[in-house]
Amino acid sequence: MHAGTTVMSGRVPRWKRVHAWPTRVLLCAVLSLAAAAPLLWADDAGAVALIGDQEVSRDELLAAAASDLEAREMEALRCQAEAVRGRHDVLEASLRQLVLERLLALEAARTGATVAAVEADIQAAAAPVRDQDIETFYDRNQDRIGRPLAEVAGQIRTFLERQALVRVRDEFFAIVEARFGVEYLLDPLRFEVAADGFAARGEPDAAVTIIEFSDFECPFCVRVQPTLERVMEQYAGRVRLVYRHFPLTSIHPQAWKAAEASLCAGEQDRFWEYHDVLFAEQHAMTVPDLKEKARRIGLAGAEFDACLDSGRHSEAVRNDLLAGTAAGVSGTPAFFVNGRFLSGAVPYDHFAELIDDEVARMERP
Repeated sequence: MHAGTTVMSGRVPRWKRVHAWPTRVLLCAVLSLAAAAPLLWADDAGAVALIGDQEVSRDELLAAAASDLEAREMEALRCQAEAVRGRHDVLEASLRQLVLERLLALEAARTGATVAAVEADIQAAAAPVRDQDIETFYDRNQDRIGRPLAEVAGQIRTFLERQALVRVRDEFFAIVEARFGVEYLLDPLRFEVAADGFAARGEPDAAVTIIEFSDFECPFCVRVQPTLERVMEQYAGRVRLVYRHFPLTSIHPQAWKAAEASLCAGEQDRFWEYHDVLFAEQHAMTVPDLKEKARRIGLAGAEFDACLDSGRHSEAVRNDLLAGTAAGVSGTPAFFVNGRFLSGAVPYDHFAELIDDEVARMERP
């Protein structure tokens, strides 16, 4: 935490969150409308400016603005995905609130108390915050807080009190949910991301499809590969893994060409072997390195070189990038398990939980 900031106020439970329209949402709306609006031209002849008897054509304008226009398009896609996710968060939080209100009423009726009395009992069950607790928290977070304990002790106390209440409430509602039997039927948020026509492993008709958006220069993408191998082994026949590209060229300048190279290897049916070599040797990603790797794994060198030099797969990489952005991807690795989003190099249990839940949903009558 930087100097001058306040101690965090605590994680507010979803059922207690207040949903507003922040500036970010309004900005997203404007960007989305702007991206969807048709470009206006000076005339029907294709000129957008006249300098004496010289014309500036619309094609020149589009070429000059291409990079900035693409950035705006990407931002609009991100905003749209954020709006979709935000809407679903509101629905989940509102459903949770409705369920918990009814559970409180049911528990009050069961015990012969009022709802207010049940609420008071929950609050009373939260452990009081001691001065020692405040000092311990401060000692562990002093570098982030950056202010004297005397200045922030009150804020820390409020934060710890809220955390204690959240824990007690969560424990209480877990008990009453089990007591009265609660089943949430609202379908989880899913993004429609195309899976056909891309490099894939596993059975085509597998019950669960995992779409991976990745970057060959990304260290976290390397870290998650053993986890994906374990998933494919443990769920053999039930999971299909699809690879799509999301090169973060602002920090990984060679990732785009590496993505193209993998697709060139795919033309010779060696995508996955080349994929493994790229991840194993992230220190060597120049174009000569990419060509050397192709030869080392036995690809036809001349064909590979011609493919890579032509840049014919650049548009495919760009389309992957746009598709990922439209589904809310902003970093790598990112995954969609039957459309359900997982972000980062998450552990095996995160995948297993979603896969098992998807299989269970399919088996429900």
